Amino acid sequence: MPILIPRKKPKRPKIKREKPQDIHEAYERVMTAYSAYYDLNREDPLEPFDAEAVFRIHDEQYILIKKAKVSEVDSNEFVYFAKAEELTEEQFRNYEEKAWEDGLSRARPKENHRNSDVTVVITAESISPEAEKAIKKSKKYKSYKWGIHGWSAHRVVAYDFSKHKLLYNHRGEELKEIFSNIF
Repeated sequence: MPILIPRKKPKRPKIKREKPQDIHEAYERVMTAYSAYYDLNREDPLEPFDAEAVFRIHDEQYILIKKAKVSEVDSNEFVYFAKAEELTEEQFRNYEEKAWEDGLSRARPKENHRNSDVTVVITAESISPEAEKAIKKSKKYKSYKWGIHGWSAHRVVAYDFSKHKLLYNHRGEELKEIFSNIF
């Protein structure tokens, strides 16, 4: 009898893209990627951001009929986009605080609320070493009623055009694969 050895899960192929020509092309690639699933607002975003996006999903599970509802979950993500010439630590802290404050004000924690995440995406000509450290150490989290009514987490992704380098905070690493395909 032959021995069956399970095959490894195939890796998702990486799309080889040319590096963006300038910061505006990098920014537009991000906008194109987010426009597929998010509601983009480029006309009147929160100051000092260049655009913002919202993703909301409501999921329900039933047993045979809709009246026999097993669970119901709401999940949200608020994304804030910024372009900068030279990203300094002070500028980054300003982006981070404004996005977190606005994102938390939009969260509606209740019984079926799972999460309302706040994400900051920055494309910059260059990022100062101090800002780079601040991005990597950035950490914000809030739970509602000890997690019973969900939570909010803060993610940061920054693209340094001069070095063609992506920077993330701990939670932002979840987006590493997506952004490495964009750039």
